[in-house]
Amino acid sequence: MQLQVGYELLYDCPQPTPMMLAVNIHFTRANDIVVPDLMVTEPAIPIAAYRDAFGNWCTRIVAPRGPLRLHANAVVNDSGAPDEVPAADRQHEVQHLPEECLVFLLGSRYCETDRLSDVAWSLFHGSATGAGRVHAICDYVHRHIDFNYEDARQTRTAWEAFQEGKGVCRDYAHLAIALCRCMNIPARYCTGYLSDIGTPPPYGPGDFAAWFEAYVGGRWQTFDPRNNTPRIGRVLLARGRDATDVAISNSFGQNTLRRFEVWAKAFDGTMTTVGGEPEPGAFGGADVRRHG
Repeated sequence: MQLQVGYELLYDCPQPTPMMLAVNIHFTRANDIVVPDLMVTEPAIPIAAYRDAFGNWCTRIVAPRGPLRLHANAVVNDSGAPDEVPAADRQHEVQHLPEECLVFLLGSRYCETDRLSDVAWSLFHGSATGAGRVHAICDYVHRHIDFNYEDARQTRTAWEAFQEGKGVCRDYAHLAIALCRCMNIPARYCTGYLSDIGTPPPYGPGDFAAWFEAYVGGRWQTFDPRNNTPRIGRVLLARGRDATDVAISNSFGQNTLRRFEVWAKAFDGTMTTVGGEPEPGAFGGADVRRHG
C-alpha cells in the first residue's frame, strides 16, 4: 500500500528569525519514498539541509518578517502490515553493548534516570528480561498515564509524568524511555507520522506521534506505550535522546505558530492537503521550541 503524509505550518514572525526543523522522512525509509517530502516555503526563501549528530535529515531557514507557510506532501510505500511485536529474551549486559547504544543509557533533559531508578527497580526487577521487560514497562506506562491533549505541556519530564499520571504521546515515551534506561536497557526517542488506518473512529486531531526504540535481542526494536498495540502506517522522521533532540522546530526569536496540520492516510491516487484551522489541542504532541 501507499501512504500520503505531510504537514502545514504557518508562522508569523515580527523580525527575521533563524529556525532549525526536523520534519524530513528518516533516511532509513528513503527507498520507500515515491513522492519526496520537499519543503515548500511561501514566500520563497533559501533552504539549507544538514544531518544532525543522530543522523536525522534537518533543515535550516531564516524566516522573514511576517507570515511564513511551510508545507510538504509526500507519498511513501508501506507494507500495510501492523508493527512487528518485539520478541527477544536477550538483554545485553552493559559491558557488552555496542558503543552507539551507551548514550541511550544516560539520563537526559526529559528522562531523569536518577529520580526514577528506585521506582524502576521496585517495579520491574522481577519481570522477564529483554523485550519482555520492555513490554512490562510499556504496559505499566500505558495504564499509569491518562491521555488528554488538554493536558499537554512541553516542559513535562518523565518524572513529572510519573507523578501527575497524565500527558500526551511524548510523555508516555519519555517515561518508558527513562524506566528502560534505569533497567540498563538502551532506549531512544522517536517521532514521526502515524496513520489511523485500522483503528475505529472518532480520530483525534492530526499530530506528529512519539514512540521509542529499545535495544534488545541484538537490535533496535519499536515500542509504543501510548497505543500499546501494533499500528499500521508508522513513518519515522527523527531519533534522539528525548524530545529535545527531535523538536519539529527550534526558532531563535519571537514568533507565533498560527496553524499546525499533520496528515498520514492511505493514498488514493490524488494528492490532497488539509486546510482550515487546527482543532483544539492539535499542538499537544509535537515539540515546537522557541529560544530567545
